[in-house]
Amino acid sequence: MAKDNTLVFSDYKIPKAVATLALPSMLGMLINIIYNLADTFFVGQTGDANQVSAVSLAMPFFLFFLATGNLFGVGGCAFISRSLGEGKRDLVKTISSYCIYAGIIVSIVVAALFIIFRRRVLYLVGASDNSIDFACDYLFWVALGAPFVVSSINVCNLIRGEGAAATATLGMVIGQITNIILDPIFILSKGDKVLFFKMPFGLGLGVEGAAIATVLGNIVTILFFLSYFLRGRSILSITPGRFTVNKSITKGVIGVGLPAALTNLLMSLSTIVINMFLSHYGDTAVAAMGVAMKANMLVVMLQLGLAQGIQPLVGYCYGAKNYPRMKSSIRFSTVCNLIMGTALTAICIVLRKQIIGMFINNDEVINYGVKMLTALMASGAVLGVMFVINFSFQGMGKGFQSLLLAVGRQGLVYLPVLIIMDKIIGLEGIIWAQPCADFVCIIASIIMFRAIMKKLENGEKYEEETSG
Repeated sequence: MAKDNTLVFSDYKIPKAVATLALPSMLGMLINIIYNLADTFFVGQTGDANQVSAVSLAMPFFLFFLATGNLFGVGGCAFISRSLGEGKRDLVKTISSYCIYAGIIVSIVVAALFIIFRRRVLYLVGASDNSIDFACDYLFWVALGAPFVVSSINVCNLIRGEGAAATATLGMVIGQITNIILDPIFILSKGDKVLFFKMPFGLGLGVEGAAIATVLGNIVTILFFLSYFLRGRSILSITPGRFTVNKSITKGVIGVGLPAALTNLLMSLSTIVINMFLSHYGDTAVAAMGVAMKANMLVVMLQLGLAQGIQPLVGYCYGAKNYPRMKSSIRFSTVCNLIMGTALTAICIVLRKQIIGMFINNDEVINYGVKMLTALMASGAVLGVMFVINFSFQGMGKGFQSLLLAVGRQGLVYLPVLIIMDKIIGLEGIIWAQPCADFVCIIASIIMFRAIMKKLENGEKYEEETSG
């Protein structure tokens, strides 16, 4: 019999519910940071700059597969939690089956296109004759394993939707740790030096090995989730017979999943754009921003993790029309993110020189990096407010509002601000463009959230008056 994971949504006290859902998600984000850095780090140990470049060149395409996973996973998670709140358990099985198999179908189509045209598209994004073969090898293996990459992200989110946040995170973490362990074995050769150690053995596949390790890590995650389903621990369904394409399910999933997918794609695009702007000021400025963004990632990802964790709780309460519990959950999570954001921002500001120095030993890069990290952290204390509101929009099925925030922070607001500030004050403008865009989006999110809450309150009053 399936375990009832929905008690966390309905019965737990709010602090316990938030902790149960958010802490695993935050842990997953921490492991994800290490996982994202692992490929670049171990490929870097080969000493071949062309192979390091290949990982960067192929990364936007890997992010495309992550975006596909989030399209169906995040959209499905929100739809599932709302449906559970409405008591529609049979619909949940249809939604989960649709998300899993639609994700697999889309990933196979996209992967085939990437494999066929990989050389052309890699040249388009800046591959040179020296790096193209390495980039092609990396993209080939990642594309070949795309159904596993997409499904691992997809299913993780769907399981979160039924309230099993710890299981979802454990599955992802097992796969990511597998990848990190396999990286040096597949990438390096016997005798290659890693930090203070020499590899006792290794396959020496270089960047190709990094891609294979990534795919194998995702396969391990899929096997873990498959055992979870086969043991009858879930109310979701992986039965192909339940897969159906109809307008209401597609709209319910894609409407919320699209903003999440666009967030992945726009993060990649905004990084490319800012590097183009910074390139006019030299390689040092580009390198410094790359280091500052990595250092800033810890604060952003932890706040994202907390906000992502409460999404199914908001969705369940919204579906059950338990608006007081929903508002209390959002309020409590916002306060937690404010406290955490303020503390982490203070630490990063005080230790900014030491933090940048951990990544690179170059005085000029460190000086630039300190200025850039200071700017990026300007919105750090309050950025979590927008994340909580955005994931709450997703939980409530408010795809349009979520889309505006996703597109705004990385594109609609950010790009005009970047262009204008670059024209007016040059490098300083580029450095401060992201925090300026953040503050605009934070204010916009609060205004949109208050408008939605007002509508809900008016609806509650109307129902009380008509029922009375």
